[in-house]
Amino acid sequence: MQRGWIEVVSGVMFSGKSEELIRRVRRAVIARKRVQVFKSHLDDRYGGVYRIGTHDGRQIEAMPIHRSVQVVESVHRDVQVVAVDEAQFLDHGIVAVANHLADSGVRVIVAGTDMDFRGEPFGPIPELLAVAERIDKLQAICVVCGELATRNQRLIDGRPAPAEGPTIQVGGSESYEARCRACHEVPPVDRDQTEFLTGDRRDG
Repeated sequence: MQRGWIEVVSGVMFSGKSEELIRRVRRAVIARKRVQVFKSHLDDRYGGVYRIGTHDGRQIEAMPIHRSVQVVESVHRDVQVVAVDEAQFLDHGIVAVANHLADSGVRVIVAGTDMDFRGEPFGPIPELLAVAERIDKLQAICVVCGELATRNQRLIDGRPAPAEGPTIQVGGSESYEARCRACHEVPPVDRDQTEFLTGDRRDG
C-alpha cells in the first residue's frame, strides 16, 4: 500500500509559504506524480482566484474551494499529491480531509498562516500542525527592527489595527507588515473608536 503523509508549511506573511508550496508541487510534477492543487476562494491576489501566486510573481493553477469537503469531492482516484494553499481560511474540516487523504496513501501539502493579526492561532492550522508528519515554520524579516518576523501586523491608514477588527481580512503589503514579537502591536479600541464601531455614540 502506498504510504501517505501530511506536511505543513506555516508562518508569517511574506515568509515564502506559497513559494515553498509551489516549489514542492513543481518538484512532484517533475517526478511524474499526479498532482492536484487547491486554494481558498477568498484569496484572489497575485493572478486571481484560479491561481496561486507569490509576492515575487511565481504562479501555478489551482482550484478555488469554499468548503474543505470540496477537496475530497474533487480529487481524482489516482492522485498522488494534493496541495492546499491559504488553509487558514478554510473550515476545520480540512483536518479530517487531510487525514483521510494521507490514510489513503496521498502526500498532502498544506500551506497557511498559523497566527492571525492579533498573534493568536489562526483557523485549522494549529490542528494541522498537530497531525502533520513534517512541519516547516518560516519567518520573514521585521520591517521595524530587521530581526526575524513571526507576527502579522495589520495596518489601517498606516497605523496598527485594533484587536476588535475582523479576524479574516485578505490583503497584501498595503495592509500588512511582517514584524517580530517585540515590534508587533495590537492596540485596544479606544472609547471613541468603540462608539463609532458599535454605533453607540451620543452627542451631548
